[in-house]
Amino acid sequence: MTPALPQASDILAALGQAVFAWDIASDAIVWGEQVSAVFPGIPAERLATGAEFAKLIEPAQTLRTAALALTSPVHGADGTPYRVEYGVRMSASDPVIWIEETGRWFAGPDGRPTRAIGSVRINNERHARDEELSRLARLDPLTGELNRSHLIAALAEAIEETTRFRSTAAFMLVGIDHLARVNDAFGFDVADAVILDIAKRIRARLRGGDVLGRFSGNKFGLILKNCTVDDMNVAAERFLAGIRDEVVPTKSGPVSVTASIGAVSLPRYARNTDEAVNRAHETLDAAKRRRVGSFAAWRPDAARDAQRRVNIRVTDEIVTALNERRIRLAYEPVVSAVSRERAFHECLVRMDQGDGQVLLAPDIVPVAERLGLIRLVDHRVLELVVAELAAAPDICLSLNISPDTTMDPDWWAGIESLMLAHPGVAERLIIEITETVAIQDIDEVRAFVSRLKHFGSRIAIDDFGAGYTSFRNLRKLGVDIVKIDGAFVQNITRSADDRAFVQTLIDLARRLDIKTVAEWVQDEEAANMLRDWGCDYIQGRLIGLAAVERPWSLPSDSALPAAS
Repeated sequence: MTPALPQASDILAALGQAVFAWDIASDAIVWGEQVSAVFPGIPAERLATGAEFAKLIEPAQTLRTAALALTSPVHGADGTPYRVEYGVRMSASDPVIWIEETGRWFAGPDGRPTRAIGSVRINNERHARDEELSRLARLDPLTGELNRSHLIAALAEAIEETTRFRSTAAFMLVGIDHLARVNDAFGFDVADAVILDIAKRIRARLRGGDVLGRFSGNKFGLILKNCTVDDMNVAAERFLAGIRDEVVPTKSGPVSVTASIGAVSLPRYARNTDEAVNRAHETLDAAKRRRVGSFAAWRPDAARDAQRRVNIRVTDEIVTALNERRIRLAYEPVVSAVSRERAFHECLVRMDQGDGQVLLAPDIVPVAERLGLIRLVDHRVLELVVAELAAAPDICLSLNISPDTTMDPDWWAGIESLMLAHPGVAERLIIEITETVAIQDIDEVRAFVSRLKHFGSRIAIDDFGAGYTSFRNLRKLGVDIVKIDGAFVQNITRSADDRAFVQTLIDLARRLDIKTVAEWVQDEEAANMLRDWGCDYIQGRLIGLAAVERPWSLPSDSALPAAS
């Protein structure tokens, strides 16, 4: 038996829909009988006109009329389609009913809407889904707190608010100490459990109106409203104590963690988000350097600001010198301890300032390393050294590279191409790496050394004795030369401890068939001691300090290759 087709009104009611006709000229709205299913509990008179109905609409009462105005009129029997979404409720205490309205409006002779027909339907599920997606876009998925972008937006609002109302606030960065160790020891899932627990502890200690967000992997950002400098100190200690006083329970057992905090007062010491973030970061780093688990607040520092101005100036000077080819080499001789014949020259960087003055390596290298420019400097010095070797086939040069350059793939690509372009140069090149670099990652350094030795270059460890490299590691690396730190060599004539230390290094190196160079040799007495102990080479004031003039003459038909 064929089932009876329900009335259209019953279908619409079951679907949470209702139809209407709106005479815009008179503002009267006529609803279908399903209206009570869509707007339960709302009196008919509140739905009878566009003006009364608009009073129920959120977030703006003009949404329906604006939807008509924003569509281009189409004259004719079919009218102009439109669609709009809005919320409806009688009072602030009632739940919002989310409505999707679709229809067509019809224009009068002047092209403006005179009437509309359409339907409304309940759309709570879609709106809830959209709200959830919007919420997820704002929140960190692990902790449920604000993500970084929305934390920064809240920080901007807080700075604007404090400026407008002459109030104070604080921005804090809370960094979990040694989280990488937790990752290594227990795994990322345990580290995530620690992060989540710390977020809960901080949240539990916030006041109403304060803002918490996840700034990065191991850092949280806090915006503390109406917070003076004294309040900031008290709050920081409350957060630190809440983190350190109890272990974090995880599936792998309890984990003890601490946190450090850097903070800045708003708007006194930060008038925009960049200043607030940078200064909170700066003080967080300072707190960690001083003592993990501590708090530091940003304060003006004339010396620090002056140093930053110097950094900016020196950065510009270094980049300009590189572009204008004002980076030069100075050559310091290294001679045989027995015969005093020159074995090779160490190349040191110099920078012409354009006014006749020259900056030395100690003036250039530390600043370039600190400002991230050392790789550019090392690239240029490599080009100059290879050019000298190619032009003078009888010389041997050594080149000291910085820790940042040691593992730089671009530097390796540069030296590889230069070696291939100038056959015979590699065998007369010695690459010096500091002892600190050698012990950071033995396997990576060994791969670096192997590739260089494949071309025929030799490897020297510079400043040996200042770190903790064992002779076992030297043998593992395949080092050719050890340069003994001059801090030990310069006092061997006066210090029995330094004599014993240097003599032991020389003896061990000789047993491993590694050549030794003693740096900072000051006088004949020290040179004779080193010779008698079996040191292979010496350099320093006694032999001659670095000079920009070449100690050798170039063949008359040679020219230095243009370095690209």
